[in-house]
Amino acid sequence: MTASAALRVPGTEASAEDPRALVIRGLVKEYRAGQPVLRGIDLVVPGTGLTAIIGPSGTGKSTLIRCINRLVQPSAGEILFRGEDLAKLSGRPLRRARRRIGMVFQEYNLVERLSVMENLLCGRLGYVPVWRAWLRRFPEADIQRAFDLLDAVGLSGFATRRADALSGGQRQRVGIARAIMQEPEIVLADEPTSSLDPKSSVEIMEILSRLAAERGVPVVVNIHNVALAQRFATRIVGMSGGHVVYDGPPDRLSERDLRGIYGGENWLE
Repeated sequence: MTASAALRVPGTEASAEDPRALVIRGLVKEYRAGQPVLRGIDLVVPGTGLTAIIGPSGTGKSTLIRCINRLVQPSAGEILFRGEDLAKLSGRPLRRARRRIGMVFQEYNLVERLSVMENLLCGRLGYVPVWRAWLRRFPEADIQRAFDLLDAVGLSGFATRRADALSGGQRQRVGIARAIMQEPEIVLADEPTSSLDPKSSVEIMEILSRLAAERGVPVVVNIHNVALAQRFATRIVGMSGGHVVYDGPPDRLSERDLRGIYGGENWLE
């Protein structure tokens, strides 16, 4: 029996038959030949809710997220989403697929010299003609939607503020709003709280959880903070050594499971 089979909670796996699900099969990533970071990941991300991926540093959590949005090229396997294998796409089909995948980065990835509103409108670059983007002539509907999203993430009144004048928590809120501006079918967040203080971390997870619930968009969060994962996720995936070793609800995640994910007897101390 594999570690994955040993720790998986029966009956909690998402269904690959869900047309909105993200289905990962046999995913392998090697940065160096013969040294895989991901070792045949099989995972189904449901079409609703917030899935938190936890595990020690170096186990492949960020690599998994970056394979899904193709910032990293998988070495083998399938990433099936909305009728396409993302692992096989290139060129224009890949650019179209990325429009449907919102991404929230650990280091915010904002254009620092631009205003909050301009950063949000960057989320529409894949949908408007190049000349409109160059002249910053976005449709009125996009501008209104950006104002609505600023309200939704608690930044009403910040539209004209430069990004480099914001706090870390405020920048991450802009990053989330920009991802939602894409009208994504899934949102990926790579360690969105790791650079934030505890209060801001809770607020960011609250926003992601609320957006997942209210907008019906699945959210996948790579996160180190187990307590935050248990508090806000509808499902937790635990990784260790490039494998999935836990897949189940937060309230079933036990100390035994956590020792299997992180190793050692006294990791909670």
